[in-house]
Amino acid sequence: MNVRENWRIVLLVVLIVASAVALFVPGAGAGGGAGDDGANPSGAVPSAENGSGGLTNLQYGLELSGGTRVRAPLVGLTAEDVPVGPNESTEVASTLVERLGPGVTPTDVQIRQRGQNSADVEVFARNVTREEFARALGAADVQASPETIRDGVTQETIETTVDVLDSKVSQAGLSGATVQTVQSGDETYVQVEVPNANRSEVLDLIGERGQVRLVAHYPVQQNGSTEYRNETVLTREDITQIGAARPARGGQPANVPITLTDEAAEPFTRQVQRAGLTENPDACRYRESPNDSGYCLYTVVDGQVVYGASMSPGLARTIESGDFARDPAFIITATNLSEASALQIDLQAGALPTELDVQGGGTSQFILPSLGARFKLFALVTGIVAVLAVSVVVYIRYQEARIAAPMIVTAFSEVFLLLGFAAAIGYPLDLSVIAGFIAVIGTGVDDLIIIADEILQQGDTRTRKMFKRRFRKAFWPIAAAAATLIIAMAPLSVLSLGDLQGFAIVTIVGVLIGVLVTRPAYGDVLRGLMTR
Repeated sequence: MNVRENWRIVLLVVLIVASAVALFVPGAGAGGGAGDDGANPSGAVPSAENGSGGLTNLQYGLELSGGTRVRAPLVGLTAEDVPVGPNESTEVASTLVERLGPGVTPTDVQIRQRGQNSADVEVFARNVTREEFARALGAADVQASPETIRDGVTQETIETTVDVLDSKVSQAGLSGATVQTVQSGDETYVQVEVPNANRSEVLDLIGERGQVRLVAHYPVQQNGSTEYRNETVLTREDITQIGAARPARGGQPANVPITLTDEAAEPFTRQVQRAGLTENPDACRYRESPNDSGYCLYTVVDGQVVYGASMSPGLARTIESGDFARDPAFIITATNLSEASALQIDLQAGALPTELDVQGGGTSQFILPSLGARFKLFALVTGIVAVLAVSVVVYIRYQEARIAAPMIVTAFSEVFLLLGFAAAIGYPLDLSVIAGFIAVIGTGVDDLIIIADEILQQGDTRTRKMFKRRFRKAFWPIAAAAATLIIAMAPLSVLSLGDLQGFAIVTIVGVLIGVLVTRPAYGDVLRGLMTR
C-alpha cells in the first residue's frame, strides 16, 4: 500500500489504536488515575469493571449506574435595577434585615451594583413575600413595588452556588458527582447528580447552606441579673488553612484544626479576651445546662449550635501571652467524627449564598443501581440490534461483500472512536449519549451509501481521475449537511438543557470524526477496490 496516497486509512488506523489504548489500557482513561480521595471532576462514575482489572475505562452516568438526582430552584427574591447607590448599600441592607424580621440575617441580603445609581437587591429567605420585600425597601427610601420584584436570584448567585456545591461534593468524596444548571422555561434550576449515593445522603450534604461561625457565649451582669451574650468571633473568611477532621482521642473531642489569617488573629484575640473566655477556661457547662452554660465557644452552623466547649487552658495561655498572634492555629470542636467531617467540608467549600428549594419547587429522584445495570444491558442490546440492522440493510442494498464489508467496518469504526474519545476525556455514558451513538451510526452509514451510490451507479470508475471526481461530487454535499447539523446542534451542546446536551455533544463529535476521518478513509478503500 502506498502510504502517501492512503494516508487517510493510516490516520484512521492510528486513531483506532489510540482509542483502543484509551478504552482498554488500565489507567489510560481520564478516570483511571483518580486519587484515593474519590474526587472525580470529570462528572462521571467509573464503571463497575474499571479500576479492578475490568474490560474498559468507560465511565457511566446516573441512568446507567444508579444514584440520586436533585433538581431545584434557589430560594430568593430579587428586586432588579432599583435606585441604590454604592454609598447607600450598607444602610439599605441594614434596614432590610431590621424590617424583614428575625428570620433574616445580614447574610440573607445581597446588593449587587449595576451602575452609579442602580443595583439588584436579593433576599435569601423562604418566608418573605414580595409585598414585605417592597415595604422593607420603601422603609429604606428605595422605590420598588411588588410587580418589579421577581422570584429567583441573580446569575452571579447561581454561579456561586454551583461552584460551592461542586466543591462540596468533591470534598465529600462522592465519586462522579456533577453539578450544573438546567433551564426550564424562564426558570433556572441547579441540578446535582451523584451516582451510587442514596437520596438522604445527598440531601444532607447539599440541603443546608453550611455557614460556619465560632461564637463567644458569655455572661454579663445587667441590672443585678445575669444575661448571656453571643458575639461572633470567627467566620470562614478569617481562616486560611483547614486540616482534616480528627476523631475524639485522649479526652479531646472530634475536631477540625484551622489556622487564622494574620489579619483575623488580633481581632479574635481581642474579642475572646473581652468576653472573658481566656480568664475562665474550662468554665463551659453547655452539656449539663444549655441555658446557663457559662463561658463557651459555640460552633454554629446555619444558625444552630452544634457544639459548645470551653476554651482550653493551653489556648488561653497562648492568647494571653501574645504567642497566638505569631501562630494563630487552634481547633473547632464537634460532637463526633461525622459532624467534624461535615464541618471540614463546609469550611473548605464555603457557604452557599442561599438554599436549594427542594421542597417548594424542586424534585429529587433515586435510581436503583440494579435498575441502572438493567439500563446498561438494554443499551448494549440496542447497540447490537442497530449494528445487525444496518449490516443487513447494507448487504441487501449492494449484495456484494467487497462494497458492503468496508462500509460496515468504517461506519462502526466511528462508534469505536467515539467510545475512545469518551474514555479519554472521562465523559459519562448515559441514555442520551447512547442515543447520540445510534444517531451517529445512522448518519454515518447514510453518508457512506451516498458515496458508494455516486461512485458505482455512474458507469466505469476504473481510472483514478474519474473516481476522484465522483468522490468529490458525493463528498461536498455530505460536508455541507454535516456543517448544517453542527450549527443546529451547537446551541444544544452549550445551553443548560440537561440530557439534550450529551446527545448534542456526541452527535457533533461523531459528525466531525466522520467528515474529517472515516468518510475520506472509506473513499481511499473504495478507490483501491474499484480502480487499477
